[in-house]
Amino acid sequence: MKNPLLLALLLSLLSATAYGQRQPLRVGVIGLTHTHVHGILGRPKDDKILIVGIVETNTDLARRYAQQHGFAMELVYATVEEMIAKARPEAVAAFGTIYEHLEIVEKCAPRGIHVMVEKPLAVNMKHARKMEALATKHRIELLTNYETTWYPTVHKTNELVQQDSIGKISQLIVRDGHRGPKKIGVNPEFLAWLTDPVQNGGGAITDFGCYGANISTWLMQGQKPVAVTAVTQQFQPENNPRVDDEATILLTYDQAKTTIQASWNWPIGRKDLEVYGTKGAIFADNRSNLRLRIAEGYDGFTETAQRLEERRAPYNDPFSFFAAVIRKEITETPYGLNSLANNMLVVEILDAARLSAKKGKTVKLK
Repeated sequence: MKNPLLLALLLSLLSATAYGQRQPLRVGVIGLTHTHVHGILGRPKDDKILIVGIVETNTDLARRYAQQHGFAMELVYATVEEMIAKARPEAVAAFGTIYEHLEIVEKCAPRGIHVMVEKPLAVNMKHARKMEALATKHRIELLTNYETTWYPTVHKTNELVQQDSIGKISQLIVRDGHRGPKKIGVNPEFLAWLTDPVQNGGGAITDFGCYGANISTWLMQGQKPVAVTAVTQQFQPENNPRVDDEATILLTYDQAKTTIQASWNWPIGRKDLEVYGTKGAIFADNRSNLRLRIAEGYDGFTETAQRLEERRAPYNDPFSFFAAVIRKEITETPYGLNSLANNMLVVEILDAARLSAKKGKTVKLK
């Protein structure tokens, strides 16, 4: 073809057609008891993922969700092995207990099936190390999903930090939680294990402490805390008799600190973040609203407020992101929020926090 413009147009059309015809990632859903599962069952259909099988032994729960989300009960299997054999997923998303994460990786990794789990990665470092070894040996992606990973304000905060907008970080304050699982009315299947110290690894210290550890590890660029100090309390023994519902975790770095307030006792649900530097502070008030304050004099400041738009695909959705990582369209950054390296450190921090709270003293990290 002699016309270079026509040739370029033809190649562009062929490329676009090929991209449009890309087969969606075949995904299996393992477990329905974690209510975050509505995020994948209720997402709009697109060419990123296709749910090919669901594993759930509670058929009543499966039927409820089948009616709610419109999937066929033929998609539901009793075991992971049966689902893998018949549905042939390329990847799975786990929505059961945190304790079950290890078993899922043990069954999927040797078959080359990628795994995304809900936060945190594991109930303890013993499980986490086994999961890491399997993922490395079998070369699968093993990602951890947090709600706050998809908040535009969280990423804008990091961008401002990297731009030296507030100077060197001196401290972070991360607050996450709500009134408590029973008070907000989580379904019985979720409540049963969310308040179980074995299946969940703890109460609020696990459920919401992981958010602060995850974000702190990211903003501190993978730096490990020197020490971890934690205090846990139980304000609602009638609702959470076997686990803590209030946790304060202090992460001590060489020249900074992070305070994590994880609670099932907030009167209003919250996921917010404050970052303080030598020149100013950033307040990520929620998913969309962010304030930047630059210090003036002793107690003065100038403030810039922003309401941020949602992030562009695939950075606005955990499952599109998962598919893009597996397809090698994007690469998770070192110590990125979803990354295995980040979340191994999160579990190490949580282990140290639980030990600190139990013994009543600071735990130093190796």
